[in-house]
Amino acid sequence: MGKPFYPRDRDRPKGPDTRIRINDGIYAERVRLIDENGGQMGIKTIREAQDYATASNLDLVEVAPQADPPVCRIMNFSKYRYELELKAKQARKHQSNIIIKEIKFRPKIDAHDYETKKGHVVRFLEHKDKVKVTIMFRGRELVHPERGEQLLMRLAEELKELATIESKPNLDGRNMIMMLAPVKS
Repeated sequence: MGKPFYPRDRDRPKGPDTRIRINDGIYAERVRLIDENGGQMGIKTIREAQDYATASNLDLVEVAPQADPPVCRIMNFSKYRYELELKAKQARKHQSNIIIKEIKFRPKIDAHDYETKKGHVVRFLEHKDKVKVTIMFRGRELVHPERGEQLLMRLAEELKELATIESKPNLDGRNMIMMLAPVKS
């Protein structure tokens, strides 16, 4: 039995080829050649470039395939790939993920419940997470949305050294929402 046939593989659109072409995988007839020290060697035929790379005991790597003619460089491909992986790892390491935490209040919240939920908001802000504070109105509580707004503004005032208001309290259906962002240090 051979390899199973998957009809979807045939129909799958082929995207741009992101692999780096090296040595015999380069299809251009003429290339702009850069030697191992970074010096320009001019435009050469692919055969001349491959012979030069073989004589240097290095690889011919296509570094700019979209150029006309494509730019190829003589280098150690394993070392080049390792350096690319290091750069990608550093980029991932320095990017920051913004996490939004949500905490829900009711307009008739008890003082102890308020303090407990405020403690959760403080913890989220200390972890550098944004906090979406929601006041949920039920039934006739919606007649007095100013109570919810007062509660949100009181929370923002008590946390002003930890947080800034990213979006003011606004009514969205039966909920009033306010976004808090941690203060940049």
